[in-house]
Amino acid sequence: MTRKKTCKRCKIFVEGNECPICKGDQFTTNWQGRIAILDKKKSIVAQKIGVEVDGEYAIKTK
Repeated sequence: MTRKKTCKRCKIFVEGNECPICKGDQFTTNWQGRIAILDKKKSIVAQKIGVEVDGEYAIKTK
């Protein structure tokens, strides 16, 4: 099974060759934990970690 890749800067899971948030191209497959933000406006967790876009994020990346 292939691990999903995440943006090193934003920690969002990415499928293409460009991060949808920062437009960066530096990714890693070395991550731990996931968090799904469904509604950033209502999510206290999203506010605490500074998420600007709904989506699935890695908790820790290397």
